[in-house]
Amino acid sequence: MTHGIHHVTAIAGPARRNIDFHTRILGTRLVKKTVNFDDPGTYHLYYGDEAGTPGTILTFFPWEHVAPGRIGIGQTQETAFRVPQGSIGYWSQRFVEQGVKHQAPVRRFGETVLSFEDPDGMPLALVGVAGAETEPAWTGSDIPAEHAIRGFHGVTLLLREAEPTAAILTDVLGFREVGREGTILRLESDAAAGSVVQLRAVGDFPSGRAGGGTVHHVAFRASDDAAQAEMVRRLAEGHGIEATEQKDRNYFRSVYFREPGGVLFEIATDDPGFAVDEPVSSLGQTLRLPGFLEPRRGSIEAVLPRLEAA
Repeated sequence: MTHGIHHVTAIAGPARRNIDFHTRILGTRLVKKTVNFDDPGTYHLYYGDEAGTPGTILTFFPWEHVAPGRIGIGQTQETAFRVPQGSIGYWSQRFVEQGVKHQAPVRRFGETVLSFEDPDGMPLALVGVAGAETEPAWTGSDIPAEHAIRGFHGVTLLLREAEPTAAILTDVLGFREVGREGTILRLESDAAAGSVVQLRAVGDFPSGRAGGGTVHHVAFRASDDAAQAEMVRRLAEGHGIEATEQKDRNYFRSVYFREPGGVLFEIATDDPGFAVDEPVSSLGQTLRLPGFLEPRRGSIEAVLPRLEAA
């Protein structure tokens, strides 16, 4: 059974700007153009590798006039992607040329990390990983394959204290503690992509505020319904935390809960994946709606912001 991050969902400003940055600047694939099932007047955009493999999927709810959020306690401080170890120089130069706000590379846990922001101020990073060049990459952008993003490295969560969250990650979600640097506790799973969760304990610090540039939730992988149900059982019996009822998100089935540090966690199934309603060859090209919203397609399309061909 493979554990790790399934996807990360964040809040963005204008959808067209979001698509341009993540497909053109970062070179990830728009694998699904749908709507927020709970708020169908808003897009839900998914980016990933060619097929939207679990561990590669960054998703956004884009609102045209969203107020900026504030990162604080109970939120994701940074979302990081994997790139080949020798590619950090390429990306530093690209960010200079494209006017992307970024910092000088630093070393963390023996890896080179290049931190940057998207147009909404969402904190992102590229981490140079030894051996990542042998992993498959999406080649449908102008990023050379040898430098392309290989899915997630992981996330860093900002917490008052690390241990209660670490207990959930190790006992329920399949991670193990591997080290500490300063205030950061690092946990890893057996996944190729999305295998790292870092817990930064900062004590008393202002709470975060949801808005543009902030992460809404972090989703973790369950291979199927049975694995998900076992995680839910362990969460309730071992930690006294009840997850929501299962929700069908078309491309995976999900349950949600707040972990002890206040971050919204999801457990999402690997199946059925993004090719359930369109071929892999044409993922993300047309607006896909779940069956219960299909009768409202006309009215939904009428209120969604217009997008040029992505």
